[in-house]
Amino acid sequence: MNKPTIKILLFSLLIANYACNTEDKSQDEALNIAKQSKVINVTKHDGHPFSTGNINTSQTSKYVAGPGGGVMMQAFYWDVPAGGTWWNTVNAKVTDWANAGISSIWLPPASKAQNGAFSMGYDPTDYFDFGDFNQNGSIETRFGSKTELTSLITNAHLQNLQVFADIVINHNSGGQLESNPFTGTNTYTNFNGVASGKFKRTYNDFYKNSYGNNDEGAFGGFPDLCHASPYVKDWLWFRADGVGKYYKNTMKFDGWRFDYVKGFGPWVVNQWNANVGGFSVGEYWDSNVNTLEWWANNANSSVFDFACYYKMHDAFDGNNLALLNDDMMWKRNPYKAVTFVSNHDTNEIWKKNLAYAYILTHEGYPTIFYRDYEEWLDKSKLNNLIWIHNNKATGNTSILYSDNDEYVARRNGYNGNPGLIVYLNNSASWQERWVPTNWSNAQIKDFTGQSNWLPTTQGDSWVKIQCPPNSYSVWSINM
Repeated sequence: MNKPTIKILLFSLLIANYACNTEDKSQDEALNIAKQSKVINVTKHDGHPFSTGNINTSQTSKYVAGPGGGVMMQAFYWDVPAGGTWWNTVNAKVTDWANAGISSIWLPPASKAQNGAFSMGYDPTDYFDFGDFNQNGSIETRFGSKTELTSLITNAHLQNLQVFADIVINHNSGGQLESNPFTGTNTYTNFNGVASGKFKRTYNDFYKNSYGNNDEGAFGGFPDLCHASPYVKDWLWFRADGVGKYYKNTMKFDGWRFDYVKGFGPWVVNQWNANVGGFSVGEYWDSNVNTLEWWANNANSSVFDFACYYKMHDAFDGNNLALLNDDMMWKRNPYKAVTFVSNHDTNEIWKKNLAYAYILTHEGYPTIFYRDYEEWLDKSKLNNLIWIHNNKATGNTSILYSDNDEYVARRNGYNGNPGLIVYLNNSASWQERWVPTNWSNAQIKDFTGQSNWLPTTQGDSWVKIQCPPNSYSVWSINM
């Protein structure tokens, strides 16, 4: 070998050694900087998962609750196809949903409403007509017949899925005109002719009446049901054949989504829950987490986490993931927070992949919207996140890092399950970051499959992970 060649080799080795030392130094500097970041321990509890209680019937099932709990499917959207086919449409999907790890389905208001076969059910007339009486222009509801609804609920229970009824008890519609001495006018408050013959109502049962001029809120000019009336309370939650107990014990609903709970005091849901039972969640449309917490505590109920919803919108679509550090209902009480990305009323978040990665790795009870799952998003990716939620999203939560583009959080594990680390990246390029884990000298992997790294955590539990652009990765022990 001649001297020039030896010189070139030596020079190449020097360059390589310098590059290696520089890279090591750079890695050490990055790790030292990362270790100066403050970990925010968001929730402090024993780590047990969200529970919706037991289903009505314990039968052979395909869904088995995982360490992280379950996921709710909102099984409808606004203006689903009319024609009485929707119960059958949902019935055909519950097996696949159960196999994917869905634990409950939320159905639209099931009883006959003012617009009959064209109504979405939010203008209720007869709480005991599930599509088996000829009134308001049809026998079936928009969604189908009572027989089809019963078949759907039975099949869901066979898959061990809970079924939640959307309950509208703030207002009624479809009554006949009657002279109302409290208003001095004619009002559509005569429901004595309901075809079921159950829970007949008159002006005495709506505001204003002998119990007062109004309650917390009316909706859309509809007659405002008066829950102060002993007759109304009796039919809603006290009677064995009343609305709540009939829905639970005869129709076999497992729980309730209460519509427009701003329209009446939280004591109403509290009384319903105390006398009827079952899981409940209220639609209190307000981004103020103090208000949500107040309502949930006084109603003794879960509540939809609108504070989380609006923070996700601002964070993901407003390009500031640091906003995810702000207060939300699931941070106040994860056992009373039902999280969501969109629903039949609102669909404002555009970067839904990041939003679903957030709610399906964080605390609370996550809800998936039917159209997101069945029509608009990548079902395989949602199924992967559902699996991650049910199997890895355990324990309380710590935020490890956040800025405009990046957010990293850790679920700290529970009952032997190691938990996870979720990395959200709102930028247009791959990102890498050193983070503290709960795992020492353990190989980890990205359970989304988007990264092929298999890093091993250091003795002090720190590790470097990566995340693809405009996406997410979820890391846990490779086992």
